[in-house]
Amino acid sequence: MEHFTPTIKVQDLTYQFPDSSFGLQNVTFQLPVGSRTLLIGANGSGKSTLLRLLSGRRMSPPGTILISDLDPFVHSLSSEVIYLGLEWTLNPVVRSDISVPVLLSSVGGDAYPSRRDELVSILDVDLSWRLHAVSDGERRRVQLCMGLLQPWKVLLLDELTVDLDVLSRHNFLFWLKRETEVRECTIVYATHVLDGLGDWATHLVHMAGGIVKKHGTMQDIGILTGQDSNNQTTQRDNSRLGDLVLEWLREDLTERGPRKGQANQGKSYESLKGRGGYGFEPRLKPT
Repeated sequence: MEHFTPTIKVQDLTYQFPDSSFGLQNVTFQLPVGSRTLLIGANGSGKSTLLRLLSGRRMSPPGTILISDLDPFVHSLSSEVIYLGLEWTLNPVVRSDISVPVLLSSVGGDAYPSRRDELVSILDVDLSWRLHAVSDGERRRVQLCMGLLQPWKVLLLDELTVDLDVLSRHNFLFWLKRETEVRECTIVYATHVLDGLGDWATHLVHMAGGIVKKHGTMQDIGILTGQDSNNQTTQRDNSRLGDLVLEWLREDLTERGPRKGQANQGKSYESLKGRGGYGFEPRLKPT
């Protein structure tokens, strides 16, 4: 799509599940081109629901979500907006007896050979692997290669680095950061693992109970990226990020209290076949 600018605007977004319970309420924030945003919150806070809505897999109320000033559901921005979440990792194809080269070729690897080879190297993928005979961590590396082969404009990651070892995760996050620095693209990354992210993120969005409690740049929120003489982020900055998020989560737990059977976002994984708003709603024609 020509003239696509990867900005994200969310304005007064409220979303209800089919059972009329609220997944999100009055969510508002904006993210600029080139931003790398950490989406922070406890399990069930609304992170995955928000990412699916941003991707266009679920229909949001008109005017509440704009990606490059376009409604991602109405305009089907699947070539520009990439969402990598749990449903994607459950794809049975990546558990079948198939080789890595064949799998990467099937998703466009031959059209982007340099990018393919770079991802294979960064994620330490062995091209001799057969997908039915590898570990979950090795399979996750191949899946990330598949999902990121084509140059995206907006990347929505829903905690997909948890299975990577420390070095592979470090190299992968460095590659993502460089992507935002050398071309126009934007990342939103929901994660509970904050190690090494003190100098990675440009923005934070803190969610709890389906609302956004805090959002802004790292500087706005009070996490200043300090650097030593070798241009390396200090351990103090990474520690500050972890301490701050831990403080937020404790406050969220105190405000919420015991769950006592409260509904949570986990129910959104009950079905992969269209029940509960998995992007199978009839699409509207762009006006």
